[in-house]
Amino acid sequence: MKTLIQRFGLLALALMLSASAFAFSKLQIIHNAADPAASLVDIYVNDALLLNDFAFRTATPFVTVPSGVNLKVDVAPSTSTSSADAIATFNVVLEADRKYVAIANGVLNPAAFAPNPDGMNTGFNIYLERWRDKTQSGNFVSRVFHGATDAPSVSILARDVAQIANNLTYGYSTNVINVPASNYTIDITPASDEKTVVASFGADLSGLGGKTAYLLASGFLDPSMNQNGASFAVIAVLADGTVVTLPAVSYAKVQVIHNAADPAANKVDIYVNGALALDDFAFRTATPYLELPAGVELTIGVAPSTSTSSADVIADFKVNLVNGQKYTVLAQGVLDPSAFAPNPEGISTAFDLYVKDNAKLKADDPSLVEFIAVHGSTDAPAVDVIAEGVATLVEDAAYTAITDYIAVPAAAYTLNITPANDNNTIVASFDADLSGLAGGVATVFASGFLSPDQNQNGASFTLMAALADGTVIELPAAQMRLAAEQLQQISVYPNPAVGITSVNTEKSGMAVLKDITGKSVMTFVLNAGTNRLDVSRLAEGVYFLNMADAPGSVAQKVVVSK
Repeated sequence: MKTLIQRFGLLALALMLSASAFAFSKLQIIHNAADPAASLVDIYVNDALLLNDFAFRTATPFVTVPSGVNLKVDVAPSTSTSSADAIATFNVVLEADRKYVAIANGVLNPAAFAPNPDGMNTGFNIYLERWRDKTQSGNFVSRVFHGATDAPSVSILARDVAQIANNLTYGYSTNVINVPASNYTIDITPASDEKTVVASFGADLSGLGGKTAYLLASGFLDPSMNQNGASFAVIAVLADGTVVTLPAVSYAKVQVIHNAADPAANKVDIYVNGALALDDFAFRTATPYLELPAGVELTIGVAPSTSTSSADVIADFKVNLVNGQKYTVLAQGVLDPSAFAPNPEGISTAFDLYVKDNAKLKADDPSLVEFIAVHGSTDAPAVDVIAEGVATLVEDAAYTAITDYIAVPAAAYTLNITPANDNNTIVASFDADLSGLAGGVATVFASGFLSPDQNQNGASFTLMAALADGTVIELPAAQMRLAAEQLQQISVYPNPAVGITSVNTEKSGMAVLKDITGKSVMTFVLNAGTNRLDVSRLAEGVYFLNMADAPGSVAQKVVVSK
């Protein structure tokens, strides 16, 4: 049996002998008709057999054919004996010195298949596409053809890189796409909802620099409604006729932040489905966004840093990730809540994983910074976060709260933390210089204990920021300024206070002592110098003291012990 290329050579020679004055073009034919009755066809050109038993998802190389004349293309069953057996006939005229791709697509009897959701005609047809080589060394050039009859208009995304196509309808192609020859994940989504990934495929183009190809959506989204034809796939057809089916992939991206301040969990090992994923994962560190399998149940186990296998886990969690989704996961809480101060709102402080879906790798607006705020301090009350002189960014956030993304100009801010119902009492303040993070994203999380001495002397309260690449930054820049302010206002000794304590201030005036909810528990006069303060009647816990005539000033923390 003659090879495919030999057949093309003989056809071209016959056509040249019969029309020696013709100019010529290049033509590639791709069989992408998923109708099971057309899985093998014979192709005739001007009544001469061109392709015998031409199979679904195969292609010819580019070959030379006459241009400027009518070419009668007949498609016949694979059992045909001549072009008289044709089931479809097409007439084409090619321009001289051009390249074309002819895509056989559709179904023989549309009434026997699921209709196209956009009402497009799905009858068997040959789609003639102009092809322009725009190859560059190191780049890969392609177009994308929508050939899945039962699929709606779609968007095609190179995950975390760029949109390839928007609102691509059945029977149509994109413009030429010229991209670096690299490794991509191709996501197919409804055109109206690019956050819902219908299917994903791996496209490793790293070895195809300087090459061209046609990418085709192929097969049926729902084979059961289409005579059990081939399932939906994306195929790549190279210029030499090689056809590659892109592998289906399903994974999500996950960033894990260790924010559990329990000293016993200072370092942990993380297992995923029994395999060690993170070794000696330290408190206040984060991973970059990791790829984890999606669409299957994952068991995430947390074990001591001395673990030797997943059999040593002290807590495990079942998760099922969505393909194409991004998550920020914070490990927070304490291993034994009874051994730590309770949360003021009565929220469970047991060790757990807290998940933010629809996470971002970059800001929507490249001139802004976007961040989510997380309340991860087990013994702290509900708080507000105020950008000093700008706006309240977070309101009434209790322990475990995770905000939506907040977009702000890339600038320097002072972030004041106050009780949710008392913005005049600043319990902590931090400088956040975001001026170099335009276009970036961060997770800003409250970390540590408001009262370490009541929490096994664990880490003190602070604000941390985790960037998308896993970098974690403490926001300490306000501390020297705050220390100076506190020295000018109030100091307390001893602190923790038992019964009677001394309060020193440089000026006289009314003072107020508030609990962690912002409720006033004592109001009294302070004289310049040293004052005695009786706290024996107060419940054990954390309080904040400042001058009543200086609302918004930094409060001095007072810990009352028994």
